[in-house]
Amino acid sequence: MINAAIVGLGRWGRNMVNAVQGKSAKLRFVRGMVRHPDSARDFAAQHGLDLSGHFADVLADKRVQAVVLATPPSSHLEHIVALAGAGKAVLAEKPLTFTGADAGRAVALCRQAGVVLGVGHDKRFMASMRELRRVVAGGTLGDILHLEGHLSNENSRKFTTAWRESATESPGASLTGTGVHIIDAFVNIAGPAKRVQTQLVTRKPAPAAIDALSVLIEFESGAGGVVGGVRTTPYFWRVHAFGTDGSVEAIGPTELVLRMSGAEPQRMSFETVDTLRAELDAFADAVDGRAPYPISGDEMVATVAAFEAAVKSIAARAPVEVGAD
Repeated sequence: MINAAIVGLGRWGRNMVNAVQGKSAKLRFVRGMVRHPDSARDFAAQHGLDLSGHFADVLADKRVQAVVLATPPSSHLEHIVALAGAGKAVLAEKPLTFTGADAGRAVALCRQAGVVLGVGHDKRFMASMRELRRVVAGGTLGDILHLEGHLSNENSRKFTTAWRESATESPGASLTGTGVHIIDAFVNIAGPAKRVQTQLVTRKPAPAAIDALSVLIEFESGAGGVVGGVRTTPYFWRVHAFGTDGSVEAIGPTELVLRMSGAEPQRMSFETVDTLRAELDAFADAVDGRAPYPISGDEMVATVAAFEAAVKSIAARAPVEVGAD
């Protein structure tokens, strides 16, 4: 059993605690840290967490083997540097950082310190996405030519917070909150991106923004891709991979459609998975040495680099080369 601390006890941090506390045989939270402890005292008492408002208490707690950062991305690198120095594994919510260079630094520091680094792309653990990746990896589709993905949800309307509406803390319209999950899925399928071009259509600015984002991506592998996202539309997830011999489409967390030449589409349904618990259990397995964390350091860097290029493209209203200054 891995003893962990949670830094940040807003809506998502509490979701993560609720996913495993008293349910997982692999990880439990023993400490919580939040800037204003009074706001979380009842929650901490309910879940048996020692609570404070100081990050130094997390670093000093010898019980804590791993730390989950459910905090705005701007603080991630600073905390990862400190945690790696203290020999504590860390899982940071997405995006890992805002720039590919900072993501590369985080990955390198954790490798040098010999500690596990994870990133919170819980959509990787959807049953539909696990099966999609299995189909792609098995070569059934032939060479991957094109990817299409869409992630919309209305959280910006339901759960408005100051940092989510900040251009510095949450750049790129829907990318920071949700769209980066699709970019991660694409990187997992097609590898690093080479060039990104965006279109952002805004009808109402933040807060409670109404906008639609489209992202065109060219991958180093030669594949192309397009990402769509609408912040006010009810939740919808779709990732569709097209190959020379067929295509496979994940729709939501439990549906998959496989289309092959000369055959009727195969429609599959899967049981719902608690993706947060699966993510945290996988992190615990990595900390315990049972299995590598399923998102590699190279994929973490590639995802952030593509995200960074997309944010730059929105500002420039022009294509951006990934990794360009």
